[in-house]
Amino acid sequence: MSLLYKADRDRGREWRALFAELAPDIEFRLWPEIGPPDDVRYLAAWQIPPDLLASLTKLEVLFSTGAGVDQFDLASLPPQVKLVRLIDPGIIAGMVEYVVWAALTLHRDMPDYLLAQREGRWAPLPLVPAQRRRIGVMGLGELGRAALAALRPFGFQLAGWNRSPRPIEGVRGFVGQAELPAFLGECDIFVCLLPLTAETRGILCRETLALLPKGAGLVNTGRGGHLVEADLLAALDSGQISAAVLDVAAEEPPAEGHPFYSHPKILLTPHIAAMTHAETAVRVVLDNIRRHESGAPMHGLVPRERGY
Repeated sequence: MSLLYKADRDRGREWRALFAELAPDIEFRLWPEIGPPDDVRYLAAWQIPPDLLASLTKLEVLFSTGAGVDQFDLASLPPQVKLVRLIDPGIIAGMVEYVVWAALTLHRDMPDYLLAQREGRWAPLPLVPAQRRRIGVMGLGELGRAALAALRPFGFQLAGWNRSPRPIEGVRGFVGQAELPAFLGECDIFVCLLPLTAETRGILCRETLALLPKGAGLVNTGRGGHLVEADLLAALDSGQISAAVLDVAAEEPPAEGHPFYSHPKILLTPHIAAMTHAETAVRVVLDNIRRHESGAPMHGLVPRERGY
């Protein structure tokens, strides 16, 4: 029984050492050293070369090495192969840190102060108490729920939107397309943590940005495909959006000269909000392998019809 790892090689070496320590019964193979392909029952990958799946005829489970699975072409995945996203405590902790930082950055008007500093201006702004600031999180999976829990002690008014009901204590819930306009209308700071699907691609567009209160702040730590970039730039220029914190872009890295690099109202980071940590990720994957071997349901199993 073998697991093939196809992602960052440096992290792969960490995985290999941990597999040797924690699961010596599972042969760990680091791409491109595939070995006999018929021995590979498990594949841990971020992206897959087009011809790789065809060669792994005995593959049973594909583990994403990240929290999402939108990087895979689900239509090309053999129907008998189970797809599992990574529910890693390290990813959750990193995302919580980033979302709290981004929300506080917008809440305390840091983009304005950074611009004033660069321009040599001393320009204090009125301080809005946290109790008067409304923060909404779009997407109430593990990441969204953890982010809301971390924001709650500050005293913000919190709201959450999800496709299906996900009641959370202390959070005003909105469900489905019909309640999306009402949700957006109550977001002084808006955080996108949605999975990227056909339904959510381009959801942050001119129409939805216009539903936010004028001067709202935007945080996108989902995927670059959620955002229509030209519409955000127009909303920033009009003042509909006061500032944006972006950890993702439609093309990564954005091309040289992309306006996101220099826009005074955008804080751009290079897709670093959350990263997998070998120590925790390997234990999660191994637990799922043992669960699969025993016939128990795996954590993070992706329903094909839903796509996330």
